[in-house]
Amino acid sequence: MRIYNVAIDGPAGAGKSTIAKKAAAALRFVYIDTGAMYRAMAIYFLDHGIDKDDEKKISEACKDIDIEIKYDAGNVQRVFLERVDVTDRLRTQEVGDMASAVSVYKDVRKNLVALQRRLAESQNVIMDGRDIASVVLPNAEVKIYLTAGAKIRAQRRYDELVAKGIECSFDAVLHEIEERDWRDMHRENSPLVRVPEATLIDSSDMTIDEVAQKVIDLVKEEMAKEV
Repeated sequence: MRIYNVAIDGPAGAGKSTIAKKAAAALRFVYIDTGAMYRAMAIYFLDHGIDKDDEKKISEACKDIDIEIKYDAGNVQRVFLERVDVTDRLRTQEVGDMASAVSVYKDVRKNLVALQRRLAESQNVIMDGRDIASVVLPNAEVKIYLTAGAKIRAQRRYDELVAKGIECSFDAVLHEIEERDWRDMHRENSPLVRVPEATLIDSSDMTIDEVAQKVIDLVKEEMAKEV
């Protein structure tokens, strides 16, 4: 049976994970949150007191880090680090900042890319991240670049944090978004790019459901070519 891989790339706060989850559920594909895998690594470094600028220690630690993705009874993805469920820790600001900082290192990316490719070899998947179409799944049948204006992405992130009871300022969140954009687009290893064949979706003026439906339609169009 034909295996279909869907690659969704884009900057922080564009809604990649939310859209990918909804589309995967509708299509009955497996959703793989690559950002969660980087965040799991970040938790390891934080818990072991490894500085984000110490590339040597980070590279050495990568060899021993065990990360697994499992699905619970409700088909909700759970991320395990060293056999401990760390899903509820993944979305904190501290973990996000660490993940963004260490994702530039070659050994961090090398280890996770190998795992991500294995997950996509035998099942239909939707995978989102920064370098899925360009590096992880260059042969994906459907490639999408999902973005939105920086202020809109910052507002979404700010609202999310406030809803969780986390104190923050909009200006600080916007600054962090802009810094991450620059860092992701200018890093030496696997920078964030829109590959030529990727469909551009700007979600600035679209609802979540509208964006998800656009993704679903693109995948169904591709699958119909095989009929």
